[in-house]
Amino acid sequence: MHHIEIRRPKIEDSAELHELFNEVITDTFHKEGLSDMVNDIQIEIESKEQYLKSDLDSGGKHRFFWLGIDKCTNKIIGCIEYGPASELITACTKGELQGWIEIGTVFVHPKYQRKGVGTLLLHTMLLTLQSKEIKKICLDSGYKNAQEVWKNIFGIPDYLIKDYWSKGYHHMVWKISAESTPIVFKLSYNEE
Repeated sequence: MHHIEIRRPKIEDSAELHELFNEVITDTFHKEGLSDMVNDIQIEIESKEQYLKSDLDSGGKHRFFWLGIDKCTNKIIGCIEYGPASELITACTKGELQGWIEIGTVFVHPKYQRKGVGTLLLHTMLLTLQSKEIKKICLDSGYKNAQEVWKNIFGIPDYLIKDYWSKGYHHMVWKISAESTPIVFKLSYNEE
């Protein structure tokens, strides 16, 4: 069993986080069969780099990240952040979620996926949002694999935008209640 430390980012984490964004986004597009969308991959990476910069520049006021660190390797293996709901969410919900807080950038290094790291980060974020008394929370996804994970945790999405990205590639948005989502701190991660 590995020890995972959850902590806030520091300026000196930027390069390693940029690598994580690149690796996770590229891997996700590959798993979704979208590797040829090179421009979209780059736009997604750059948007996450901007979110991180916003957190670091504002001390967590505009965006707020948590990092997951594998204490055995001292490497960043995951992250999660919250900030204002994106223009995409606002558009997909016809403005109903404008002004809400979005949980996003839920990234786990491919070697650590499906081992509880993402759940650990999510529950840490939900506790953070509860402590700040933030109640209007949402999350969205256009990736089929991630959508299945979110459906298992949050149920049927509140908004389903069929064929948003292309035929068979829908976009989903969930409204989240931090108070009614069970929070469990359990990590089922064994070395292979």
